[in-house]
Amino acid sequence: METAFINSPLGITRIVGDENGIAIISVSDVGTNDVSETIPEVLQDAVFQLNEYFEGKRTDFDLKLNPQGTEFQQKVWRALLEIPYGKTISYMDQTKKMGDVKAIRAVASANGKNPLWIVVPCHRVIGTNGSLTGYAGGLSRKKWLLEHESPSQQQSLF
Repeated sequence: METAFINSPLGITRIVGDENGIAIISVSDVGTNDVSETIPEVLQDAVFQLNEYFEGKRTDFDLKLNPQGTEFQQKVWRALLEIPYGKTISYMDQTKKMGDVKAIRAVASANGKNPLWIVVPCHRVIGTNGSLTGYAGGLSRKKWLLEHESPSQQQSLF
């Protein structure tokens, strides 16, 4: 597995993957001294697409993904990929779409273990009452991501 660290508006982003796909994209508050000077070839497209996302030029990712998790977690993460850019759903809605409303805690837990920050958009899942709940990257990052993706962002008049 190859690893790269890049700057993002939300902290240092770690990208891990190989020829089988991207396995991990995570964020931390580690200092900027940890940014990779060179990006392994197998991770260059992921870096490019993430940078486009942060620049507001990309709404969908086209990456080969290879997250590691249980069969149930994989199912939950695939369901997250169906949430469109700029939209949110509740944990209950996600659970209903997956066919078992009794699994809400398990679904929320699997969302919290999502290893592919932003690309598998668990940040788009909110509480039934519209509250920002449960985000492994921190609620301030979740808020930033949802505002970044909001179709009603205030535009400059000049």
